[in-house]
Amino acid sequence: MTGPTFPAIAAILALPLCLALALAGWRMVTGPGKADRFVAFDMLTAVGIGFAALTAVATGRSGFLDIGLGIALINFVATAAFALFLERKKDDR
Repeated sequence: MTGPTFPAIAAILALPLCLALALAGWRMVTGPGKADRFVAFDMLTAVGIGFAALTAVATGRSGFLDIGLGIALINFVATAAFALFLERKKDDR
C-alpha cells in the first residue's frame, strides 16, 4: 500500500489557498480604505508565496522557491514604502 504522492497532497492544499485568494481579492476590491486594500495586497502576495512553495513540492523543482523568495522581498519593500507613505501623509495634516 502506497501513500498519497506529493502532487496529490499539493492539489489538496491548493484548495484553501484558492479560498484565501478569493477572499483577499474581494477585500482588495471592496476595501473601505487604502490601508485595508494594502493589507489585502499583502495577503495576496502571501498566497502567491504559498502557491510557489506548493508548486516546488509538487514538481520537485527548487526554482519555484526562488520565485517565492523574490515575491517576498518585493512585498517587504512595498510594505515599507506604503508605511512610509502613510506616516508622511499623517504628518501633513
